[in-house]
Amino acid sequence: MFIDHIRILAKAGDGGDGVVSWRREKFVPRGGPDGGDGGNGGEVVLVVDNSTDTLRQYHYDPKLIAEDGRPGGQHKKTGRSGKRIIGKVPPGTVVYRTDAATVHEAVDLERSEEGIDMDPIADLVEEGQTLVLCQGGIGGLGNFKFRTATNQTPTEHTLGTPGAQGIFYLELRRIADAGLVGFPNAGKSTLLGKLSAAKPKVGSYPFTTLQPMIGVVEFDGFRRCTVADIPGLIEGAHENRGLGHEFLRHITRCRVLLFVLDMAGSEGRDPLSDLEILRKEIKEYDEELSRFPWKVVANKMDLEGSAEHLAAFKLRFPKVEVIAISAEQGTGLDDLKLVLDNEVSHRAKQ
Repeated sequence: MFIDHIRILAKAGDGGDGVVSWRREKFVPRGGPDGGDGGNGGEVVLVVDNSTDTLRQYHYDPKLIAEDGRPGGQHKKTGRSGKRIIGKVPPGTVVYRTDAATVHEAVDLERSEEGIDMDPIADLVEEGQTLVLCQGGIGGLGNFKFRTATNQTPTEHTLGTPGAQGIFYLELRRIADAGLVGFPNAGKSTLLGKLSAAKPKVGSYPFTTLQPMIGVVEFDGFRRCTVADIPGLIEGAHENRGLGHEFLRHITRCRVLLFVLDMAGSEGRDPLSDLEILRKEIKEYDEELSRFPWKVVANKMDLEGSAEHLAAFKLRFPKVEVIAISAEQGTGLDDLKLVLDNEVSHRAKQ
């Protein structure tokens, strides 16, 4: 199961209480205060782990609850601090704090995001990067800390403070150099399989791909780039039709967008109209995303009618760079890899 967004409950440990205690030993019948401090509560931490590629673990248990600190003891002993709890997340995880600030305000962890205020607090992208979601509570003071020259028998002590808690929304945005964008059955999965060693599911029916797939494309000189196969979009994707938001979030990190079009117009499609719709969906979803560098991959050039459609397409979009290929036949892929190499290397230097 691929899970790329989830809401979780995070609760840091409470601080242990300070205690009131008196020194009682043989020949010391009336010793002074010796109550120890409470231990600090454990904190809740997220850490980026490259071996993790989904948020699935939080689907089964959407809670991160750290250990409470222990109370202080006699003989001025400080209570043991609570153990922190660490949650692993994939690179590209964006963390939001929601408006549900307490456990009681989040009875339903799977409720819709509509009407919920969410503020981004971190973008976790590097291996080993950490984020303290909730700070642990501070241990209370024992009565030993309250002794003074004029108060030799203090009975004061303080309680540990509560650990922080909250409801957080985790959203995974896959990191790739290039993103393949297109309608279902445009041939994106076949293309990714031919360009890289990735093994995406390929079929002749819509929505074969239901989760983003990442492939690594190798170039000469030990250079490489990553390419993401974004599941097929449909018109109205920016309004979340056809799981549009589930897919569109994953192209926001790409350096270049490759619009894969069925240039043969099979299944009654029109490549001219397809590009206009796709560009519109991208812009409606994110205005900034529409300004990303982009190119067109004219796929299925081995099918009848593709040459005529390509000629008409170039007349309509004369300034758009078009790479003509047949992913099924494997033709034109060297040209596409050259474009990818130049584009990604150029963007990396900026």
